[in-house]
Amino acid sequence: MIDRIPEDAQTLHAEALGLLLALERERNWSHLSGSFSTKTVKGAEYVYFQYSDPGGKKRQFSLGRRGPELEGIVRGYAEGREQLGPDLARVERLAGLMRAAGLMTMPHGPARVVRSLADAGVFRLGGVLVGSYAFQILGNLLGVKWSSAAWRTQDVDIAGHLCVALPEVEADVPKALESLEMGFVPVPEFDREHASTSYRVRGESLQVDFITPGRESDRAPIHIGRFKTAAAPIEHLSLLMDEAQPALTLESTATLIVVPQPARFALHKLFVSQTRSTIQQTKAGKDLHQAALLLEVLAQDRPEDLEHAARAFSASGPAVTKKLLRALREAVGRWPETRASEEFLESILD
Repeated sequence: MIDRIPEDAQTLHAEALGLLLALERERNWSHLSGSFSTKTVKGAEYVYFQYSDPGGKKRQFSLGRRGPELEGIVRGYAEGREQLGPDLARVERLAGLMRAAGLMTMPHGPARVVRSLADAGVFRLGGVLVGSYAFQILGNLLGVKWSSAAWRTQDVDIAGHLCVALPEVEADVPKALESLEMGFVPVPEFDREHASTSYRVRGESLQVDFITPGRESDRAPIHIGRFKTAAAPIEHLSLLMDEAQPALTLESTATLIVVPQPARFALHKLFVSQTRSTIQQTKAGKDLHQAALLLEVLAQDRPEDLEHAARAFSASGPAVTKKLLRALREAVGRWPETRASEEFLESILD
């Protein structure tokens, strides 16, 4: 049975997402939180900008020698912060109202990680949050609530294409994680000559994994230059990442991120459940469960999205569709409420 989020809570979510998107479109220098100071060096005054990184450490960088041009920048920043203040306060207020209304929230540790990656520009540069936290966020987006058992995890999974048509700018992932001062260290690969694609917190289960579309023959990690990290190549991952869409995470505040399109996420979970190794059967069962929950909602609310996604997956060839159909029948056998989507999808995938 689908557990619907009340309509007024869905309205709050839509308002918050719309506001975050508007703020992102208007992003400029004044969106960076911090303050200016001046220092005298060898008799000349220099302007510095000071800010706190996600771990709370104070950092400072020089803008140059004080003069009319820099004074204009400082005035413009102050004016921008003043204009931005009411919108930032509104985001905080909406986040509190959404939490009170019962929307699903991300645990504190993973939320800090995702917020830091967002601040570093990962999602603006083509990164997509995937995995169980994306599933949780899709529930809020679709107006439904999942049991925490269906999504609770300590893994934060980020997908990114090797090349994207964006300006040559970077989001320094290792630096963003280090600045949190949570104790993140790279996880060594089995082949010590390969770069790490994961980072974990010492002594804890919190881990961040990076993945990227790859070919069947790809074995070595692929370096994503604009993220300054390597990612594990995953075959057919583009099927999940195509048509990714904006969404928000919810914790103490709301943060704008990017997640997969819900129907593609559901079908990819079906597919992945059939590619897991024997020692990953617990994860395969979780894949099927998440797919089944999404399929039940989408079959009722957004059947056209399911049709569109199914045709995209079907175009990838019989190897993909065979796994999808096998997983779909298994999901229906375990969760009969998924049956509404079975015949519909089979007519497209067969």
